[in-house]
Amino acid sequence: MFNKSSNPAFAKANFTTHTATQGVMTMQGTMNKSILLLLLVVVAASFTWNMVFQGNTSVGGIMTTGLILGFIFSLVTIFKKEWAHITAPLYAVFQGLFLGGLSAFIEASFLVTETGAATTQSGIVMKAVALTFAVFLLMFLLYRNQIIKPTKKFILGVVAATGAIALLYFVNLIMGLFGVNIPFLHSGGPIGIVVSLVIVAIAALNLILDFKFIEDGVQQEAPKFMEWYAAFGLMLTLIWLYIEILRLLSMFANRD
Repeated sequence: MFNKSSNPAFAKANFTTHTATQGVMTMQGTMNKSILLLLLVVVAASFTWNMVFQGNTSVGGIMTTGLILGFIFSLVTIFKKEWAHITAPLYAVFQGLFLGGLSAFIEASFLVTETGAATTQSGIVMKAVALTFAVFLLMFLLYRNQIIKPTKKFILGVVAATGAIALLYFVNLIMGLFGVNIPFLHSGGPIGIVVSLVIVAIAALNLILDFKFIEDGVQQEAPKFMEWYAAFGLMLTLIWLYIEILRLLSMFANRD
């Protein structure tokens, strides 16, 4: 039986409430679909990335469209898991459009220009990508070797922490409508950096929960379409982790 997960795509009983009629979920199938979704994100992101550095003024509209449609397709996937083979790839594409533009704008804001030399990229985005995959690999190894075990207390702790972060961001969003923001969420001061580090850690720990739910789905022979759904859930966490790492690196860069 599944424990509760802080990832909305891995809510309790998402796997156990379905019976397999046309094949069952496998680890290899889930991995293949996860890689495919990741590739879709990268390809879509490269499109808006290039638009930013080419000075295309329409990139803002594409980013906004990607953000909105990505959110819509994520909700559809969560509530209609059977459609994940269609909605998960669409989510990856639209989310990639938003991420590519966001990453490019952050990269552009830290361009390095030396006297008498051409402007060069700062590399902050590549560092964020590398760190995201490094954290993913570390969490996988810690889970596989049972160094971190997703016990009931561990899961409840991660769920509570993730909920607190979601509430914090929601409050900040509401305050932003009135022109006010929570200072430590946007500053590069010591408190802001510590808070950002904690958020990155919580996002990373969510990967442990994701690995467990995927493994449980395979063991319980969940229906085949759950491979797409599981891959989608894992992509949610990876994208969140990447954004938080990128934000943290931006804070450090602003202090230089």
